[in-house]
Amino acid sequence: MRTTKPSIPGFGSESAKDEHRAERQLALEYLAEAWNTAEDEGVESLALAHASLFAAIATLVRAHGEEATALMVSALPDRIRNGEYNLDRLTH
Repeated sequence: MRTTKPSIPGFGSESAKDEHRAERQLALEYLAEAWNTAEDEGVESLALAHASLFAAIATLVRAHGEEATALMVSALPDRIRNGEYNLDRLTH
C-alpha cells in the first residue's frame, strides 16, 4: 500500500479543516513513511491497519473522552461508503 504523497480529507468543521490541514497532511506523511518502513521489514499491512486504528482511537478517547470519540466514529460508515477512504479515488 505505497503512496508517494498521501492526502487525507478533513474531519470536523470547515474552520477546523482549514486551520489544521497542513499539520494533518504532515502527520499523514510521517505515518506513511513509518508504514512503508514497517512493510519493508515484513510487517503485514493488515496488522499495521489494525494497530493504527487502535492507537488512533485510544488517542482520541484520551483527548476527547469516550462519548465524543464514539460520536465521531459513528460518522465513519457513511464517509467510507462515500469513498473518502478509497486510496484509488484520492490519488487519481
